[in-house]
Amino acid sequence: MPVRELEVGDITEAVRAMCITANYDLPADVYDALVSAKEAEESPVGREVLGQLIENADIAAADRVPICQDTGFAVIFAEVGQDVHLVGGDFDDAVNEGVRRGYADGYLRKSVAAEPAQARRNTTDNTPAILHTSIVPGDTLRLTMMAKGGGAENMSSLNMLKPSQGWDGMCQAVIDTVSRAGSNPCPPVIIGVGIGGTIDMVTVLAKKALLREVGSTHPDPRLAGMEAELLEKINALGIGPQGLGGSTTALAVFIEEMPCHIASMPMAVNVQCHAQRHRTVEL
Repeated sequence: MPVRELEVGDITEAVRAMCITANYDLPADVYDALVSAKEAEESPVGREVLGQLIENADIAAADRVPICQDTGFAVIFAEVGQDVHLVGGDFDDAVNEGVRRGYADGYLRKSVAAEPAQARRNTTDNTPAILHTSIVPGDTLRLTMMAKGGGAENMSSLNMLKPSQGWDGMCQAVIDTVSRAGSNPCPPVIIGVGIGGTIDMVTVLAKKALLREVGSTHPDPRLAGMEAELLEKINALGIGPQGLGGSTTALAVFIEEMPCHIASMPMAVNVQCHAQRHRTVEL
């Protein structure tokens, strides 16, 4: 297959646009899940809160303003086709320039602090982005931008479990994470669970799991059953919308899994708020 050239300026413009639309427009799958949750919610207060979240999303889309004041850290997943040749500049620089322009043009809050252990100086443009790059077959570049807020991210967890703890231990670790989080991540939440790999890879798996479409089931029946079990147990906690009680604490649980070392059992939980903001474009 011949090599296809792609100008990095196109990457910058795509990232700029995604930063804005992700923060203004709640994805249809998430919006529909909130509507369904409102219909099924057992608590009158919970139903009212879910109605307010839906109204908030409607206002943001109509008035072209952010869904939430925390417009998030820009997390970018890039699937680069092996037959793509990027020209005109550096790939990382192009992505960060897109974030810089998007957060300025969209009047989005800049929330990235440099020297985190000391000065905590705001970088003033929401860069650098968190960039996850993989090489895939083909001659296209697929970019997914997730605006990840601090409140939900802070409630996430990494668990280096013993292999002997098995699925029961993993399940309990997820429940404990959500229970400790309470109202902090602005429920109803979406939960990404990573299982396996290494201490670094398992956290990426958990975050990547959040990109699944709400309402979808895992193609592996075993993992689909594990997701359903966790969702039922999380919603039985009674935390409810915005922590005010009810039967809707989570909209979905998604699991991504890979092999791990025989002596290890890494498991990560990435918590996402009800405003699961992300956009994907293919160049």
